[in-house]
Amino acid sequence: MFKEFKELVEFVKKENVKIIDFKVITLPGRWNHLSIPVERLSESLFADGIGFDGSSYGYSSIENSDMCFIPDMSTAFIDPYCKVKTLSMVADIHTIGDRSGRFSGDPRFVSEKAEDYMRKLGIADEFIIGPEFEFYIFDNISFETKNNHQEVTINSKQAPWSRNDKEENYGYKVPFQKGYHIGLPYDVNNDLRSEMSIKLQEMGIPVKYHHHEVGAAGQLEIEVELGEMKKMADATMMAKYVIKNEAIANGKTATFMPKPLFGEAGSGMHVHMLLRKNGQNLFYDKNGYSQLSKDAMYFIGGILKHAKALLAFTNPSTNSYKRLVPGFEAPVSICFATGNRSSVIRVPGYVKDPQKRRFEFRSSDATANPYLAYSALLMAGLDGIVNKIDPVDAGYGPMDINVFKLSEEERNKIEALPTSLDEALNELKKDYEFLTRDGVFDEHFINNWIKYKYEKELLKVFPVPSPVEYEMYYDL
Repeated sequence: MFKEFKELVEFVKKENVKIIDFKVITLPGRWNHLSIPVERLSESLFADGIGFDGSSYGYSSIENSDMCFIPDMSTAFIDPYCKVKTLSMVADIHTIGDRSGRFSGDPRFVSEKAEDYMRKLGIADEFIIGPEFEFYIFDNISFETKNNHQEVTINSKQAPWSRNDKEENYGYKVPFQKGYHIGLPYDVNNDLRSEMSIKLQEMGIPVKYHHHEVGAAGQLEIEVELGEMKKMADATMMAKYVIKNEAIANGKTATFMPKPLFGEAGSGMHVHMLLRKNGQNLFYDKNGYSQLSKDAMYFIGGILKHAKALLAFTNPSTNSYKRLVPGFEAPVSICFATGNRSSVIRVPGYVKDPQKRRFEFRSSDATANPYLAYSALLMAGLDGIVNKIDPVDAGYGPMDINVFKLSEEERNKIEALPTSLDEALNELKKDYEFLTRDGVFDEHFINNWIKYKYEKELLKVFPVPSPVEYEMYYDL
């Protein structure tokens, strides 16, 4: 929004801004924030930054946790969810003292380094991506985990299980797994979705379209237009911020959990991608498979070769792997195809514009830290181009058939994605060198990521018995 401090000050005075707010990305991918009164705004803040505890963000140990963040004024926006007029901006993380400078593990810095590496190779100028945001809107949710009591209760007025509700029941319930593009009056969140889309457009994030998704209990999708990787990582954080806050403003709640409901469709975050050089799409070749160039095929080869390790960043929650199960549209087979939703990489058949010819990675979900997930995908694809990894020669396809309808013998010939976060982290331990090229991800950061995921998430989830285990084992 601003290039110079003078512009920022003029805007603040003109718009009568009262609070300056700074949003900083945590390791797992949430925005934390800190605010100051407008009177404390100074140019030195953009040189010296504001100190904070990096260990609370997941970046460092307690005994070595002092860091600072420096705001990026180009990301500034008026926060529509603060009653007091607030100008907010995203900040970059820096180390202090003898090692002062950009923190190598700052996810925003990782994305910058990945783009710089791509340009150093001379392969492309831009990595262009377009995420699809799938999420659920519920009317109410409550959950509790105690030694003697585990419970989750979800209320969705449009879900088929609400047919017997005695209050505010007008009879229009979305049939189970039949929500895709369903119309009014079933689509009770249509106006809310429109409000979200308009708000995103006001924030400078162009929306391609929005619609109801498959899940009957309020699964929705908003797809945005293509853009440069780092900017789209910022936009992903903004989209989640808007969707969650807009839902609450309308008396509802939004979740990006990949599998919040047993038996219902899971929510992914498919990522469309292409490379550009001098404004031209490097992935288009009218004579190639599905009009894809050799570089596009090599890029696919790199992603599929490293797919198992990639999931540690693109699907980094224990819940991610409750979505990645056979039989639903979420892909579990490491292959590529055109128009095939059962493959990890799908080439959309509907894209006719040569400048937008592309493919999508379908496994990822929105529990990912977007800066890390998008950077990891870029690094895997670049490794494919550098090493000329042909996905056809490597046996990854094309699989222009429904993989789930193959015989078990044929299906077993196709490598499968990890079935748990534990497995994905172990794959990352074995296959991470492609990420460390030119210092994009460093080994310390990768080890810290694995340690964080084990200690803060896996070890928290693993010991807790679930109700279905009582159902299966209580009487043995």
